[in-house]
Amino acid sequence: MGIESYPVIEKELMDPIMLCKEDGNLNPECISWARNPIYTSNLKGSWLRKKKWNYWCIMSPDCLFSATISNIDYVGMVFIYFLDFKTKTFIEKTIKSPFGIGCEMPALVNSTVTFKNNALALSMIDEEDGTHILCTTKDFGGKSLHVDFKVSQPKEHETLNVVIPWSDNRFQFTSKQECLPVEGSLILEEKSYTFEPVNTFAVLDYGRGIWPYESIWNWANGSGITDNRKVGFNLGGTWTDGTGMTENAMVVDGKLTKISDDLQFSYDKTTLMKPWIIKTRTTDQVELKFTPFFERIAKSNLLLVKSDIHQMIGHYSGSIKTTDGQLIRIENILGSTEDHHARW
Repeated sequence: MGIESYPVIEKELMDPIMLCKEDGNLNPECISWARNPIYTSNLKGSWLRKKKWNYWCIMSPDCLFSATISNIDYVGMVFIYFLDFKTKTFIEKTIKSPFGIGCEMPALVNSTVTFKNNALALSMIDEEDGTHILCTTKDFGGKSLHVDFKVSQPKEHETLNVVIPWSDNRFQFTSKQECLPVEGSLILEEKSYTFEPVNTFAVLDYGRGIWPYESIWNWANGSGITDNRKVGFNLGGTWTDGTGMTENAMVVDGKLTKISDDLQFSYDKTTLMKPWIIKTRTTDQVELKFTPFFERIAKSNLLLVKSDIHQMIGHYSGSIKTTDGQLIRIENILGSTEDHHARW
């Protein structure tokens, strides 16, 4: 079945709107998507069910750096990790804060988020033309770390902003921002890495919602240059199935194509380093092969909070079609995909 035969059922919004009603339940007018972060995440109540995070991942041809500040009511979790693609050197550091103390999460996407204690200082500073990411720690796998990145966010660059409804009191707003150019530096002890905006891209995952206790999801994303065009994509599965909304989209040279079909993630759960196949279920809009070269495993077990993440780093090849049928070829684009099971 071709893309032309798939009905577009998702509503697109243009004007700013509040995510929740006065009673804390989902505002039904928010069940939609937008090309800009127009939603205000005015979450309240539902103690222990609110989940909030700002996740950044930056990839250059040489390495990856990721930073997250989150508050999931039970606990605040701040973590950073680094991977050198050539040597496969991988370092991760996690800070836990009881009941999210020190992890204040703003209601607007374009806002500053910071965390600081004796072990780690991390800032995601909102600026007029982007986000300034600063991170310092004296002990990152026994080495000092200093990160200074400027992520460019041009006003004309479209992003994926979508509300996923499970019910009137269980829902998620996410802003996925792909293919954002980055310049800056990362200094790990005495080794320095330089990041240039011609070949370094960031993804932002901003999440605010009220979640069920148990959740399973797949998430895939990538950004890079193909056929002299800047291409990024965000693809999700399992957690959005049956809601009437998806978190699927592609951005080409700053212009977004919303993908309204659910996705099928096909992979060997016993050997995740084998290639993954990601396709749209009822159309030929997405046909991708993902070939991993590294597996990040992150597990948490804090009594009520349990998480099992397998994040694969690798390259994408294949194709994605725009809504007007234009074929965008994906050739060896860096990105990640993951298998995640959470009880939180």
